[in-house]
Amino acid sequence: MTKHHKPSALSSPAVHTEGRPKLRILGTAISLLEELRLGAERDLGMDIEFDNQDFMTAQHKAALEPDTYDIYDQCFHNLDIVWYWRAVQPIDIDRIGLWDEITDLTKTGRIGPNARIGQGDAPVTKLFVQPNLALDEKPSRWISMLPTTHNFDSFAYSPEVVRKNSARMNSWAALLNEEFHGHAALVNEPAIGIFDAALAAQAAGLMTFKNLGNMSVEEIDKLMDILEARKKSGFFKGFWRSAEDAADLMTCGDAVIESMWSLGISKLDLRGVPVELANPVEGYRAWHGGLCLSKRLNGRMLDAAYEYLNWWLSGWPGAVVARQGYYMSTPERSRAHMTPAEWDYWYQGLPAANDLPGPDGLLRVKAGAVRSGGSYWQRANSIAVWNTTMDEHNYLVRRWMQFVAA
Repeated sequence: MTKHHKPSALSSPAVHTEGRPKLRILGTAISLLEELRLGAERDLGMDIEFDNQDFMTAQHKAALEPDTYDIYDQCFHNLDIVWYWRAVQPIDIDRIGLWDEITDLTKTGRIGPNARIGQGDAPVTKLFVQPNLALDEKPSRWISMLPTTHNFDSFAYSPEVVRKNSARMNSWAALLNEEFHGHAALVNEPAIGIFDAALAAQAAGLMTFKNLGNMSVEEIDKLMDILEARKKSGFFKGFWRSAEDAADLMTCGDAVIESMWSLGISKLDLRGVPVELANPVEGYRAWHGGLCLSKRLNGRMLDAAYEYLNWWLSGWPGAVVARQGYYMSTPERSRAHMTPAEWDYWYQGLPAANDLPGPDGLLRVKAGAVRSGGSYWQRANSIAVWNTTMDEHNYLVRRWMQFVAA
């Protein structure tokens, strides 16, 4: 990519000339952490207001109510609908001081030259804004979303229960294994849960997909028929929408295997509930978050929003989200704000040299623990599919809602 001249400062002094600005951030619990809100207010001298919603509510509000927020903090797979409605405006990378330090995972689609890209909505496929406002991977001066937090998800299981079963836990197939009948759960978000189910069905030999990241109507129907039959037989214990709900299902013992996010693991760790995150041989379901600018921003408030975007890349925010289990698009900046033990555990995949805190300062990782899947670079090299809004998304949503409500 062509190098661009960057301003020497990450801040624009114009935002401080008319009193204290207030930025409204619309997003989800993934990155709308209170520690980050307070840190942004402290570092930027602004008032920061978080509007914390579930995925589908946030996406709907972002697309149809752009006057209600300044920055949309979401994932690349939730971008299509918002971009279609022109609710957000292109971001000028000449105003992003650390653009050149962002990893190649978003810029080229792979963390290294030989890494797997993964099927589906790899962020690079909708990162760059073209002159006709289309989104694709051809580099330009303008981007749709500033890449920030990301992770590589799989499923979690109760180690005590699994010891009593013969199921192999290094494959997505375990998520549909009959040994866990009545005690399995899925995330109730079509553009996410469908891929957990699809990876499991394919690994279990129940069906195959021509393109896992862009299923046909016939493939969606076949997969949903499999899931509906399982549901009618009582296979699923529940369907969750928040990490809190996911943790609750496992805390009470109702679920012993389920879709899981890092935030759910955090909550289970804090409760002292033993849990393991699978490292599936088929690869992870990956997601990548980022920040969008509301179309209504201009002048002083647009300057303030760019200051917030640059702050996210500067290091301290990345260290905060690392303690939640998430990676950051400028990892070396984050490293400077982490202890060697934190860096070794979260990014290097090494045993924790001592107890490690979460974002809130409470115990998150016990000394000696090892993160599932190895280092950041190993995990980023094992992506099966990205969270995706497929061509047949509307049809999928209808089938999914029928499935969950049945």
